[in-house]
Amino acid sequence: MSQRWHKSKLFNKSNKIKITVLSNYGHLKTLGDPLRGLRQRILRLFSLALILLTVCTACAPPPAVAKDRSFPEMSLEFLGEYELPKMNFEGVPVGGLSGITYDPKGISAVTSKAYRFYALSDDPSENGEARFYSLRLDLTSSDPGNIRLKKVTVDGVTSLKKADGETFSWGSINPEGIALSPRNSVFVANEGVTHAGIPPFLGEFDLKTGQMRGKLPIPKRYIPDTSDEKQQQGVLENLGFESLSIDPETFSPGGLDPFRLFAATEAPLMQDLDPEKEKKLRLLHYVIVDKTPQLVSENLYNLDQVPLTILNGLTELVTVGGGQILSLERSFGLSGYSARIYQLAVGAATDTSRIQSFKGRVAVEPVKKKLLLDLSELGIPLYNLEGMTLGPQLPDGSKSVVLVSDDNFDEAQKTQFILLSLKTKN
Repeated sequence: MSQRWHKSKLFNKSNKIKITVLSNYGHLKTLGDPLRGLRQRILRLFSLALILLTVCTACAPPPAVAKDRSFPEMSLEFLGEYELPKMNFEGVPVGGLSGITYDPKGISAVTSKAYRFYALSDDPSENGEARFYSLRLDLTSSDPGNIRLKKVTVDGVTSLKKADGETFSWGSINPEGIALSPRNSVFVANEGVTHAGIPPFLGEFDLKTGQMRGKLPIPKRYIPDTSDEKQQQGVLENLGFESLSIDPETFSPGGLDPFRLFAATEAPLMQDLDPEKEKKLRLLHYVIVDKTPQLVSENLYNLDQVPLTILNGLTELVTVGGGQILSLERSFGLSGYSARIYQLAVGAATDTSRIQSFKGRVAVEPVKKKLLLDLSELGIPLYNLEGMTLGPQLPDGSKSVVLVSDDNFDEAQKTQFILLSLKTKN
């Protein structure tokens, strides 16, 4: 049986609708066909139906664009800033604040407008022992329409110690990120010291004594290869683990239940570094179960390119509940410092834990990102913002977000605290 296809274009040059009649039928002899009239009526009905279908399709409104449900509606509002004066505490300069975390149990309910935070110094035991500070943040008012950051006070310091109780010697640690856990401890991200052959680590330290309790397992691909003069893999010098966050929704009394921890590198690993393409970072997801922490997944995080910058990196992660994470990207260029906060969705991202290098790979679904706030649009001078944490609930029901800058122990730079209000819409 032969087949004949009759086609015409749907639109002509004058944009008038033309009809395409598609018929697929056997070759019939015209003469002597007793069903000829019936076949012609069927063909006419088919053509009429096709006309109506074509006209309705042409006149119908375009389909609605599906809303991306990966990102619940969020907004960040600037509430104020505070610059910590240059000072010494217990004989040691306060500075290098590279990470910050909130302690909801730290201040008595009697003083309802003051809150406890812990801030990590990135001092490599050069100006004093490696340490984190206890801070008190005071707000100006309980009036929802007039919340401001009034003052930040340093009221305690804890030295970081190794498992044997000894403090870290000069240059043997490079601490950058801190997160309070539900079991009276803090986790600290250490970038390592590549030139000295000191590997990075993610360690747990006792909140009161500062003594190390243990370390999280880190894949070998993160450890710098120093077997020859040219590094082949691992974190780059001073660009290793910078971000650290624990999901507050997984907190339980005493930390008896498993909780989730996220960490990320500031820059690509050596084997992922590709100057001609976007910067591909790695985000790690751990589940902490008693004394057997597990790395359950790893994802690709694409760092945004910022024109005319000398330095650009991912400096912090903050879990805000509902499977959502905020990220802080800080850059430095000709116009000074800038920073952006993004909303992340990791649910659909590819698990990259088996991928040794991202070079040349395109079939990887990265973490989804959505720009939430460009801090350069706040109209205030910005400094080296490296720490960010979710803070207490504000009087209007929104969550607070607190950022801190690392002054690099430089007289010309500032330790800047920024208070934001995070509002969500279910």
